[in-house]
Amino acid sequence: MSTDIQSIYENRNLNWGIVSVLVILHVGAFAALFMFSWRAFLISVLLYWVSVGLGISMGYHRLHTHRSYKLPRALEYFLAFCGTLSLEGGPIFWVATHRIHHQYSDKPGDPHSPHDGPWWSHIGWLLVGESKHNNTKLMAKYAPDLAKDPFYAILNTYHWIPIVVVSVLLLLFGGLPLLLWGTCMRLVFGLHATWTVNSVTHMWGHRRFNTRDDSRNNVLIALLTFGEGWHNNHHAHPTSARHGLAWYEIDFSWIQISILKFLGIAKAVRVAKVHTAIPEREAA
Repeated sequence: MSTDIQSIYENRNLNWGIVSVLVILHVGAFAALFMFSWRAFLISVLLYWVSVGLGISMGYHRLHTHRSYKLPRALEYFLAFCGTLSLEGGPIFWVATHRIHHQYSDKPGDPHSPHDGPWWSHIGWLLVGESKHNNTKLMAKYAPDLAKDPFYAILNTYHWIPIVVVSVLLLLFGGLPLLLWGTCMRLVFGLHATWTVNSVTHMWGHRRFNTRDDSRNNVLIALLTFGEGWHNNHHAHPTSARHGLAWYEIDFSWIQISILKFLGIAKAVRVAKVHTAIPEREAA
């Protein structure tokens, strides 16, 4: 890994800006438990689907990082916009980090491998060093296909604005309970769900394929992340739009992509050529 990117994750000094934001969000999520309403809960579920389901799983991951299918440019932009609502950075930052992960998965240079500790792979790697979320020029080296598009460059630099706008709207139209559920609880749950793909699915689960990393398939994480928990399948076939390769492996993002394909909207959809009857085997 090049020195400029590697230094981001080797600096183990706490980034108090990121730590402060996450502490505030977790406190807000806890407070939301005392202000429950079905309206606030359902809106937060809807926003969770938009940000994690559409934005991260279908957008940042399967479309923007691996280019496992194609969409009309406007819809591709929309999914990237949805991704910013997850508080996981802009598209260029997210794609660059994930491509580095695949290149060095569970080897020296992997930004978030459990080999450096479960806590590190889950959240620790985000809490240290200088934040590069807005350093579009640096991260563009690893996502040049996105960086050459002015829309993605601008969205990456100002990725925090959509969350601020949505949070203000939630406060104006639903008061504090809707803000706590629609922003704090929804973001905290979404972040931890996504982070479990980095941590849990490289430690616990089943392995169907003998990949060069420790990736595993985990049904619980798959259900929480719209199919991202079929992680061993994904590392074996990274460009496949379908992660749940067996009929019993529920993959909500693949269902949504399939619908778009049926409607003629999704094109050039890549799917791994694997017989769906192959049973998983217990990881050693």
